[in-house]
Amino acid sequence: MEYQAGGQWPQPRPAPESLRAQAYLQDYAALLEAVPFPSVVFDHRWDVVLTNDAFETLFRGVGPHPTAMPGDNFLRFVLFHPDAGAVLAEHESSWCLPMLAHFAAAMERHDQDPVLRSILRDIAQDPIMDAAYRHGLPHWIRSVGPDVLEHDGAVRPLWHPDPRWGRTDCRIVGETPKTLTDMGYTRMTLVLRDARRSAGPVRTAVRVRRAASHLSVVPAAEA
Repeated sequence: MEYQAGGQWPQPRPAPESLRAQAYLQDYAALLEAVPFPSVVFDHRWDVVLTNDAFETLFRGVGPHPTAMPGDNFLRFVLFHPDAGAVLAEHESSWCLPMLAHFAAAMERHDQDPVLRSILRDIAQDPIMDAAYRHGLPHWIRSVGPDVLEHDGAVRPLWHPDPRWGRTDCRIVGETPKTLTDMGYTRMTLVLRDARRSAGPVRTAVRVRRAASHLSVVPAAEA
């Protein structure tokens, strides 16, 4: 999707109202910056609250997009940004389908949320993604099991712009303290794995821009 999905510009970053919560986030941002791996804090809509420099570095080659920048809304980035596959390897099976599964779960909990409903409308504008979401996704979840709805522990491939990493894997680690949970936020860290331990052949990264209908297949199962 290389158009402005849904015609909606990104909303301002979510922020807590209380001064105490804002002060906590400022201190938490300092903690986040000390982490060497890409780390992001987002709310139930995947609107990004905090990122660290390692996160910014991972996505530094991503081109501009009015609604789907990784530092604005991570779900929109995965689903709608034409450059997503240049960073998130095996983009459809390893990233799009799991994120669609998380989105479906969020819609069950927050079905009247206007931001989530706007994402749902944008999914419906892509016939292949809409078919994957409404028809293929339930079968895929039954095939791979309920663990697909859990980020923590998943190992997914990516392309890192730093040649010292290149084509590698990351393990997604969920590490959300109670205070962030109480604010409605989630923290996710992509722990980069040494290329020698990463699955898949090493090859030169090539930027791939997707056409509008980019979900070409809904696998019956993913290990």
